[in-house]
Amino acid sequence: MKILVTGTAGFIGFHLAERLAARGDEVVGIDSINDYYDQRVKYGRLAFSGIDREQIDNNRVVRSSKYPNYRFIKLELEDAASVDALFRTEKFDAVCNLAAQAGVRYSLTNPGAYVSSNIVGFMNLLEACRHNGVGNLCYASSSSVYGLNERQPFSVHHNVDHPVSLYAASKKSNELMAHTYSHLYGISTTGLRFFTVYGPWGRPDMALFLFTKAALEGRPIDVYNYGNMQRDFTYIDDIVEGVVRVIDHPATPNPAWSGASPDPGSSSAPYRVYNIGNNQPVLLMEFITAIEKALGKSIEKNLLPIQPGDVPSTYADVTGLVEGSRLQARDADPGGSRPVHSLVPGILHRLNSRNAYPSYAIIRLYLLLTRGIPRPPQNPEEFRSHAFQAVHTGIVPPAGQNLAAGRKARRFYERLLRHPACRPCPLPCRRTQSRTGTGGRAEQRRIGPPPQRPEPSGLP
Repeated sequence: MKILVTGTAGFIGFHLAERLAARGDEVVGIDSINDYYDQRVKYGRLAFSGIDREQIDNNRVVRSSKYPNYRFIKLELEDAASVDALFRTEKFDAVCNLAAQAGVRYSLTNPGAYVSSNIVGFMNLLEACRHNGVGNLCYASSSSVYGLNERQPFSVHHNVDHPVSLYAASKKSNELMAHTYSHLYGISTTGLRFFTVYGPWGRPDMALFLFTKAALEGRPIDVYNYGNMQRDFTYIDDIVEGVVRVIDHPATPNPAWSGASPDPGSSSAPYRVYNIGNNQPVLLMEFITAIEKALGKSIEKNLLPIQPGDVPSTYADVTGLVEGSRLQARDADPGGSRPVHSLVPGILHRLNSRNAYPSYAIIRLYLLLTRGIPRPPQNPEEFRSHAFQAVHTGIVPPAGQNLAAGRKARRFYERLLRHPACRPCPLPCRRTQSRTGTGGRAEQRRIGPPPQRPEPSGLP
């Protein structure tokens, strides 16, 4: 299948493109690579997928050195002519739109970015699908659409007409626009309401990373609503699993739908909306405690009122996703597409278990370098992904820099590079670094990966 994935320099889009390319689909990824957060993270994700940064330019096709079936184009969805030209050239079988201006709080200060990217850009995609015979579209919505709704867990059958941020309103607009095109032109559209996604290569502006970074640097953190908040944290693998299954099974009309009692989550047209969440909300203070336990230090907290645009709680009802016939079974597992990773206590159990991966020190190393709570690596390739992120995107301070993290961060950095699972690195590492030895003269020490040797038996 030839699939267009928008937002492939972003967190979820990067992981989805990797998954689809690895299974053999022909993937075309596009992204504007804007500066909403550190662009080094975005270019680092692309580099891990084999996209050479030096070749990236506007409207230029770059083929991945890692996946011959993956091509990337730097392109803005707001550019209607370029989007239409891409569709006319490529003849896509399916489109997954993960490109969007993210962030609830940012929408309070820069609302125009949300109209341009999330509404105008999405309209250009819908029009391109309409005029180029693409009948399968899925797109990212958000748990933010539930707004003032206090009924929990949040269900796709609930009314979502009261958003509390422009970001949420733009995502609700996407759902309405998608339904219109499903009704008028028969395009199968599926909206996916994501719930607080976390994992490797995550956005550095998320609380997961901000809190851990502040703790490592000895700074206090701002805790809003005086800590009385909870979020339904969802691991990236579960998100991608749901998206892939939706791509493989386009939306169909609901034969039981009635205009007399309309169901907001489906339609007489080929239109569906699903929640993708963990169905296990975590209290904010419990989340912070998990970070404190993993780091072995307490975090100073500034307790503040809730911020405009925030909601105090998210909790996903994933019944529709689990019970949908096309998403029912994961191989022989009757649990189907229900998310399988939990943040607490599951992550803490793995973090504190010396048997989870080669050693507790390596897992703690991950925590410090990614400034978050990653799931312990399941195999050497996943370890390399985390390591590559930490080393080549600036998320971790390079060895030798005198940053607040100090000697501890540099020691962990060097240990990471020496670990066998970090090799071979997709980008050249700085192999040596000068330092002053005990005798006062400059000497060389290796900080890059050592020569190839058999992997230790402790690796899975």
